[in-house]
Amino acid sequence: MVKLDIISDPICPWCFIGKFNLDKALATLPEHPFTIEYHPFQLNPDMPAGGMDRRDYLETKFGGKEGAMRAYAPIVEMGEKLGMPLHLDKIQRTPNTMDAHRLIHWAGIEQKQVFVVQRLFDAYFTDGRDIGDHDVLSDIADSVDIDASMVRRLLASDADRDDIAKRDRHSREMGVQSVPTFIVANQHAVPGAQTTDMWIKVINDIMEQIEATT
Repeated sequence: MVKLDIISDPICPWCFIGKFNLDKALATLPEHPFTIEYHPFQLNPDMPAGGMDRRDYLETKFGGKEGAMRAYAPIVEMGEKLGMPLHLDKIQRTPNTMDAHRLIHWAGIEQKQVFVVQRLFDAYFTDGRDIGDHDVLSDIADSVDIDASMVRRLLASDADRDDIAKRDRHSREMGVQSVPTFIVANQHAVPGAQTTDMWIKVINDIMEQIEATT
């Protein structure tokens, strides 16, 4: 198997698009060699713990309403092109994603990380839910048969906060400046939301190399 490390943030629309394209490639080539693990990267590490109003966030970050519309126009266009269920108008709050990353980490321990990441993207970008809210995160855990009461207790504590922050810093120290970033076989960094065709080519190339050495 070949390790595919994915550095992302569940409120990053390009991360959602990148996963959508990768998943299509994996479905096309179900015998792919990848073992996937997600790693934390907070787009807004200084976000207040309770998050902030979505409109205020976008206008502050992008210099007003027009700037926010320009920034998100390519995302809306790409989502429509791919047929993705993006409903950005439903999003009311931009959360701090520390707790979402903690849930992703705990899901990894139970071998359910990929499912939780998908649920987080769906909750935020499709349903407009606040994925910084502990009730929402516990509900997502329950949806993939992770003990919701245990998750709720962990979220109420400081469990793994320092570890998530340390891993985030490590990615930045390695030179990761934006997400998604995909790292293939601990060697090749592939930044950005790559196309399905690109991933199909990568998978085929890897499989050919594996066959050539066996």
